[in-house]
Amino acid sequence: MDTGTTDTEGTSSGARGGTTPAPQVWPSLRARDARALIRFLAEAFGFEEVVAYGEGAFVAHAELAWPEGGGVMLGSDRPTPEGGEPWPGGPGTFSAYVVTADPDALHARAVAAGARITAAPFDTEYGSRDFAAADPEGNHWYFGTYPGAPRPSAG
Repeated sequence: MDTGTTDTEGTSSGARGGTTPAPQVWPSLRARDARALIRFLAEAFGFEEVVAYGEGAFVAHAELAWPEGGGVMLGSDRPTPEGGEPWPGGPGTFSAYVVTADPDALHARAVAAGARITAAPFDTEYGSRDFAAADPEGNHWYFGTYPGAPRPSAG
């Protein structure tokens, strides 16, 4: 599988070919046990830990790369700082759609790692092959081949 490369300008050649910008939108979530969630996402789905800052069980900030492009950020759940606005979703309230070239192989990997499958692999009416799983925190992950509709051309 072509997982792409990143150059010094911050662009990457991704699995769909061509040059795409480095990720600039990072879905983010909080976890009751962030270190365990990081291990699970790596083992079950193939996310790659890039960085995890924090001491002991506490993760202040972590980044997980998706080998086919993009990634997520996460951290330990924590109290809202005085005067701050509460985090918009507690642990287990996150969901994401993740594009993958081989959802059947990824489904097999997830099953082998003990992921709770919420939808077995299926074909959609718009040509995607998808499946869904929940992580131990209760977050929902949807994986499939649909890369999104073509973007309008600039100009």
